[in-house]
Amino acid sequence: MECLCQIVVDFKLCLQFYIGLLVFIFGVKCTGTVEEFGYCTKLNGCNQNEVEENMYTQENNENWVEFKGHISQSLLDYKPCLFKNCSCFTNLVIEDLKAFKDVGITKSMLDKAKDRGTKYQIIGQKLYRESFCLFPSRCAGIEHFILKVIKDLPDMELIINNRDWPQVSRHFGEVLPILSFSKTKEYLDITYPAWTFWEGGPAISLYPRGLGRWDQHRISIDKVAATYPWNEKQSKAFFRGSRTSSERDPLILLSRGNLNLVDAQYTKNQAWKSDSDTLGAPPAEEVSLESHCSYKYLFNYRGVAASFRFKHLFLCKSLVFHVGDEWIEFFYPALKPWVHYIPVSSAATQRDLARLIRFAKENDSLVSKIATRGHQLVWNHLKLSDVECYWKFLLTEYAKLLRFKPQLDRQLITI
Repeated sequence: MECLCQIVVDFKLCLQFYIGLLVFIFGVKCTGTVEEFGYCTKLNGCNQNEVEENMYTQENNENWVEFKGHISQSLLDYKPCLFKNCSCFTNLVIEDLKAFKDVGITKSMLDKAKDRGTKYQIIGQKLYRESFCLFPSRCAGIEHFILKVIKDLPDMELIINNRDWPQVSRHFGEVLPILSFSKTKEYLDITYPAWTFWEGGPAISLYPRGLGRWDQHRISIDKVAATYPWNEKQSKAFFRGSRTSSERDPLILLSRGNLNLVDAQYTKNQAWKSDSDTLGAPPAEEVSLESHCSYKYLFNYRGVAASFRFKHLFLCKSLVFHVGDEWIEFFYPALKPWVHYIPVSSAATQRDLARLIRFAKENDSLVSKIATRGHQLVWNHLKLSDVECYWKFLLTEYAKLLRFKPQLDRQLITI
């Protein structure tokens, strides 16, 4: 009996082996980046549409309970702000200034911080700055807003960081009062609205003077968005940008094998030298912000720090997929995941990304409401007047913490 059983077992193992061998010999594996996702089902190969249809067959009939649950719970938890002036953004000011609530802001602190940013003073409702500015257009963008509200501000001295990276670590070194446009939870910088709301943003061929004038982009993008109502947008994801972070790679690779699902390509940046800098493919042409509006699903990735494109994407009335939750600008906390945009892990794989896009495609009505809520918040509550309001509130609260009376530094220049 034992011998007979062993013969049966051996026969089954052999049968499995030979079946596997036949599948290997006669099966035709898809080429390119699609290889990661699965196999063609036809001996003469698959075209792109067939590849997409065969991806994740085990998920084809899923009812998306997980993602729908996230949306339902997020809507239950969401408490819309009344938005009196910029009140829905100002909680961040209070949070940022907590580190100085008890100790205040001293002249000694500012002196220690001076090498990490640009020194400014407001004395008698006039603005002064040290003569050297590392990024003149960024300083100009900052100064535009301070001058807009300066008639309502008390005397003060401050250090404003106009580099991309925050300066005050939560984990080591002295906590110093430095203003930065973007940060993560690992930093204690005081958040201010980025210069790009007016000028000094990234300069590319389409925007040779740098991305800026949020007020003008609101008008131009809104005009184009009106020509692409939701049901007339292309039902695919879209991304154009340079390879500033490898977090973007999975979407680019997914696109190369699944153009019906996503159109994502790398463009050149200043560091580009060869196709290896665009993940082995020739760089794509840059695409205007307005042209994004023809697509239903728009991906946002961080750059060196927070991405300046984020706010623009909402103006298209498309669904924004926001990758990573580490970096913020001053208005980010008012935008809630699953309420105003679809959150995506910064470690998302090609499979993860494809699944999220498929969810959006198969739940069109549900995700269109997310797109609408995202657009309404940005359109109604992120105007230039709201940016000015935030600057005024921030600097007013900051000045209350000063433990000294600022005296004009004669080495500064008048702005």
